[in-house]
Amino acid sequence: MATYRDTFPDTDTGLFLAYVGMETDLIFTRGIDLSGFASYPLLQTADGRALLEGYLKNIIELAREMGHGVILESPTWVANRDRGAAIGYSPRTLKRLNRDAIALMADIRAASGDVPTIISANIGPRDDAYEPAARMTAEEADRYHSEQIAALADTDVDIVSAYTLAYPAEAIGIVRAARHFGLPVVISFTVETDGKLPTGSTLPDAIAEVDSATDGYAAYFMINCAHPDHFSPVLEDQHWLLRVQGLVANASRCSHAELDEAEELDDGDPDELAQQLSDIRRRFPHIRVLGGCCGTDMRHMRNIAVAAAL
Repeated sequence: MATYRDTFPDTDTGLFLAYVGMETDLIFTRGIDLSGFASYPLLQTADGRALLEGYLKNIIELAREMGHGVILESPTWVANRDRGAAIGYSPRTLKRLNRDAIALMADIRAASGDVPTIISANIGPRDDAYEPAARMTAEEADRYHSEQIAALADTDVDIVSAYTLAYPAEAIGIVRAARHFGLPVVISFTVETDGKLPTGSTLPDAIAEVDSATDGYAAYFMINCAHPDHFSPVLEDQHWLLRVQGLVANASRCSHAELDEAEELDDGDPDELAQQLSDIRRRFPHIRVLGGCCGTDMRHMRNIAVAAAL
């Protein structure tokens, strides 16, 4: 059953680790072809499930060692109708795989002992995260994302986390959909090298727009899929920043356009990345989630966990 759904984000845990860099690690380091950047097809084979289990268990063990909590992110970022159809998956199959992902995570949590472990249903944008060809209205986004969220609502999931969003209307729709099903929801925007969303909104404007349209229902906001150099300059000691409680960073300083064209993995500097995130958290101690996105692996996560503990 869900453990934190009724209380999240009110927990006694000081810091949670979150890892969403698995896909780039699988593609570039392990040589595994992920059609459409989708990792949920791995659930269909014993070898694939073993890979997923390895990532989940490793991050839990790291959290245990360093005295942190962990937010387990499901491998379902692109497991929605349009992006699933593009690689041959029907809505019925997607529903089953979304639910299978949460069941796998629940089994691992049950065996993880005393580590505070939150199961997050990771959902992503309908279109290209960096350059959406068409933008939905909030109403359209609500209807669209409700299909995936409905498949997850009666599982052991604690929260819905929407990652790499590029414009406020889609975020508004996701928040409304999660609210329909009584699920806590976290919204994570991505930013370009100038610290603005790919569609041009500033972070404070995007957050204010979402909160205004949803009565502030989102548990909090995050930034992901960007290097600290891209977002650190726009983080300021203003009231809006209190709504930003998580940073899940890229290893690379490259722009999104450059990353899309990259044929080799840019894994950056794990020590430097950890220090930058730790420095930001010292400036803004209300930030409670740190982690790695594209280009990161367990080296980066270990360094982040150690730096945060210090």
